[in-house]
Amino acid sequence: MKPLLFPLVATLTFTSALLAADDYVPGPDSIVQAGVPQGELLKFTFAASKIFPGTTRNVTVYVPRQYDPTKPACVYVNQDGVQNNAPVVFDNLIAKGEMPVVIGVFVTPGVVPVTDPAALPRFNRSFEYDGLGDGYARFLLEELLPFVEQQKASDGRALRLSASGNDRAIGGGSSGAIAAFTAAWERPDGFSRVYSGIGTYVDLRGGARYPSLIRKTEPKPIRIFLQDGSADLNIYAGDWWMANQTMERALTYANYEVAHAWGEGGHNGKQQTAVFPDAMRFLWKDWPTPVKAGTLPAERIGPILIPGEGWQLVGEGYQVSEGTAVNTKGEFFFTDIPASKAYRLDAAGKPVEFIADTKRANGQAFGPDGRLYACATATKQVLAYGPEMKSVVIAEGIGGNDLIVAHNGNIYVTNPGAGENKVWLVKPDGTKREVDAGLRSPNGIALSPDQTLLYVADYASHWVYSYVIQPDGTLAHKQRYYWLHVGDNDDQAFTDGMKVDINGLLYVATRMGIQICDQAGRVNAIIPTPNGRCTNLVFGGEKFDTLYATCNEKVYKRKLNTTGVNAWAPPLKPTAPKL
Repeated sequence: MKPLLFPLVATLTFTSALLAADDYVPGPDSIVQAGVPQGELLKFTFAASKIFPGTTRNVTVYVPRQYDPTKPACVYVNQDGVQNNAPVVFDNLIAKGEMPVVIGVFVTPGVVPVTDPAALPRFNRSFEYDGLGDGYARFLLEELLPFVEQQKASDGRALRLSASGNDRAIGGGSSGAIAAFTAAWERPDGFSRVYSGIGTYVDLRGGARYPSLIRKTEPKPIRIFLQDGSADLNIYAGDWWMANQTMERALTYANYEVAHAWGEGGHNGKQQTAVFPDAMRFLWKDWPTPVKAGTLPAERIGPILIPGEGWQLVGEGYQVSEGTAVNTKGEFFFTDIPASKAYRLDAAGKPVEFIADTKRANGQAFGPDGRLYACATATKQVLAYGPEMKSVVIAEGIGGNDLIVAHNGNIYVTNPGAGENKVWLVKPDGTKREVDAGLRSPNGIALSPDQTLLYVADYASHWVYSYVIQPDGTLAHKQRYYWLHVGDNDDQAFTDGMKVDINGLLYVATRMGIQICDQAGRVNAIIPTPNGRCTNLVFGGEKFDTLYATCNEKVYKRKLNTTGVNAWAPPLKPTAPKL
């Protein structure tokens, strides 16, 4: 691709000194130019969605004259059909080498027709566009784009679309803009370049959450162009003008590649159409160089992450990996619950079978005596494995989920299930005692570094409970303490395994990723896992600075700039949180 003919600054500002308010006129790149090859527009109807069942929608596909079917083309997807004179802009910019050869896919929102002509159809636009879940991204990647690839241009050319997110852009206006950003946010592997005009980052369906999520979540490889005007909507759902600026502030904080064009217009497409060519130049600049992820500042998550250190695959092919544990050498162990097997890593760092029949063990933890303790769900027992890996029964009648063994030998076990939902204390002599009941589904469990507080995850809510441990091991001062983020499609956080580090931070496995909380109960950061799942985690390695995460069928590891704390080790006092 040819270099840009002029440098694009990060901020494009339109004021009344240049144009009257809301009087934005498209430039020459938005007008048909003599001698410029013109692409073709193909029109289809798509009515075969399983993700949005019953919907029908119109699809317009732009195929540039320069498209070569022997090479997969870049892609631009736009919500609400053709906007911003996009086909003409693409003709002009492709001809000048200011953007690559791009096939445009312009799709309208779904409508569910009714059989009674006197009835009103179901209009899916807000449902598909305004929510924060992955449904619309999946619709595009799993259904619509494969449908487009089944079509042909009028001259018979097959439509081949690049599968790389770096070769795909997505855009829209208003609700179509937040839909574009959500698609990239949920699936940066599918879309890495976003055009957002008069974006609806307000609370129609939770969009106002984005600025805080951007500030907390490990940055993703997304480049974004934002446009809005000071006369945009200010209604029951929020203030569009302020929301777009808040988005820009959050993206800048996290060091995303972001440019913006602020003006004085209202909730219409005038300015977004005028700046669309410059937005395309910005989004496609230096292509095919990959879009880089931002970096969070050294405030909360910044010191934890190591530049260049990402997730690495440890093993895969499991049914449900769980039961993370490490011994005094930092050696990593985990279970596969349905397979009733336990694994450890060999000298080469590869998982090898460790216990052939764990009795469907779930949670595991080493104790100060060096034994491996496990919740055997099939027999409702707490077992301990010695050096010869022969099990002995420590306690009966506990259909445990997860457990932790303190430095003093006390064992705390979570026991979810109908008629149960209890937390048990098992003393070193095997005597057991119920120390709490009433949580919806007690799951992950951890001790504070000084071992004075017990943390219990409620799988069926968005809370982690905190208890003060009494001298006899019982619990007092129960508090719904750690507030967790919940995915848009979920009614709960699916809070699972937990561990702590030397700074007193609590690392919580959730459906949204590993949420890192300070001792004051606040989520400071979110680290997504590669497959979007996480059941448990533990710090291992020689220095206990490698975070291992079991993620259903896969297990990953990642080196961090912190050190994990193990319950079997002597207690230590962390620094106080910043309040």
